[in-house]
Amino acid sequence: MIGVSRGIISFVCQATGDPKPRVTWNKKGKRITSQRIDTIEFDEGAGLVLRIQTLKAPQDESIYECVAENSEGEISVQAKLSILGGFVFPLPFNHIQYASASFSLPNFKEDLLPDGFPNIDMGPQLKVVERTRTATMLCAASGNPDPEITWFKDFLPIDNSTSNGRIKQLRSGALQIENTKETDQGKYECVASNVEGVRYSSPANLYVRVRRVPPRFSIMPPTTQEIMPGGSVIITCATVGSPMPYVKWMLNSEDLTPEDEMPVGRNVLELNDIQESANYTCVAMSSLGIIEANSQIIVKSLPKSPGTPVVTETTATSITITWDSGNPKPVSYYIIQYRVKSPKSKFETVDSITTTRYSIGGLSPNTNYEIRVSAFNTIGQGPPSEPAEARTGEQAPASPPHNIQARIISQNTMMVRWDEPKEPNGQIKGYRVYYTMDPSLPMSMWHIHNVQDSMITTIDSLVASETYTIRVLAFTSVGDGPFSDPINVKLLQGG
Repeated sequence: MIGVSRGIISFVCQATGDPKPRVTWNKKGKRITSQRIDTIEFDEGAGLVLRIQTLKAPQDESIYECVAENSEGEISVQAKLSILGGFVFPLPFNHIQYASASFSLPNFKEDLLPDGFPNIDMGPQLKVVERTRTATMLCAASGNPDPEITWFKDFLPIDNSTSNGRIKQLRSGALQIENTKETDQGKYECVASNVEGVRYSSPANLYVRVRRVPPRFSIMPPTTQEIMPGGSVIITCATVGSPMPYVKWMLNSEDLTPEDEMPVGRNVLELNDIQESANYTCVAMSSLGIIEANSQIIVKSLPKSPGTPVVTETTATSITITWDSGNPKPVSYYIIQYRVKSPKSKFETVDSITTTRYSIGGLSPNTNYEIRVSAFNTIGQGPPSEPAEARTGEQAPASPPHNIQARIISQNTMMVRWDEPKEPNGQIKGYRVYYTMDPSLPMSMWHIHNVQDSMITTIDSLVASETYTIRVLAFTSVGDGPFSDPINVKLLQGG
């Protein structure tokens, strides 16, 4: 290989074998020791780049030997380096790869280079790219014949075949790196070579910027969750950040997630047959910090039954009750169930009651009711209290006596009978029989015949041969009910 004074030259040597050989570079049979000469190892020592910077003649002119050895033997190849004042020629030797670099030199004349010597028309430039984005390092070269373009990173040749297609060289000569990683950061050189020689571009740095975000929760576990004894629960904890944090669950100081199974970004805790309340902690960690979130699992049973309701007031249509909660902890609300005291009657329900006093309205007068109370919490409905019994107050009858009948006994006497009102609204204290010969008169001017403890009566001292109109009402201790419909009866003629 022919180099140029004050330029740069690189030799690349790589060997294979079993076991894997180790490669060294010698100069005139001796190990190389010079501050201007670097060796860059790769492939676990089976490859070695010899790079000489600021070439000097005659001290750098020599035969350089690449030696590869393992327990099975040793092999070597040689390369001769000649240094000229103004140009670079490559001379291939056996299986040694080679390269040289362009340079800037006072009084250097391009026209001293042979015709067709490679020229870098456009070299790579400083580039900054976010991690996972695509980076393209440009390179264009000319020469005769057209030069082949290869790439070096940090003075080592780039082997595109090991990147699974992530790193590839385009037809233009540019190097394209997809889904960039932090390891892609470095100093890049493109190298143009043909039969006339080899030229390096100026080096350009690629910086891969890593977006760094401390961990934060994207799904917070619930602060508290209440379940029945023996119940199950699934708690999700999700976090984000850059780098993505690892997530684990802890019970007090005990790790519930094995270290070698710690997931990234999301961890779901599944608990079964829970018998005791406990505090669980979701821990998310990355190189930028640690965050925690606590979740309290409360094993909560159904509420106890409240105390037996106490009736504090009744009306004809309502019953007011109070009761003791019967529970040391607050309940969500109460429900009241009530029904007419009868084997076949069904309970009616009033729910969402938040106090321990309530008036049940819309009841029937003078009716026995059975009333009980239950408590609700976040788990469900507890057992009902012992029932209380109460009777609503009386009202005046809501309907009149019915089936009114009258029969003539003599020319001055008649018998009247009836049935009890269908809606008495209390205990019937008696009946009033109204009768008149002139139904156009107001009721206050009719004759009144009062009857107690009977639904049949006799009225005498009537006028013979007259027609009488009769109406009957019932009354309770509260008042009179409505009149029955009128009936007419005509007495016998006098003798």
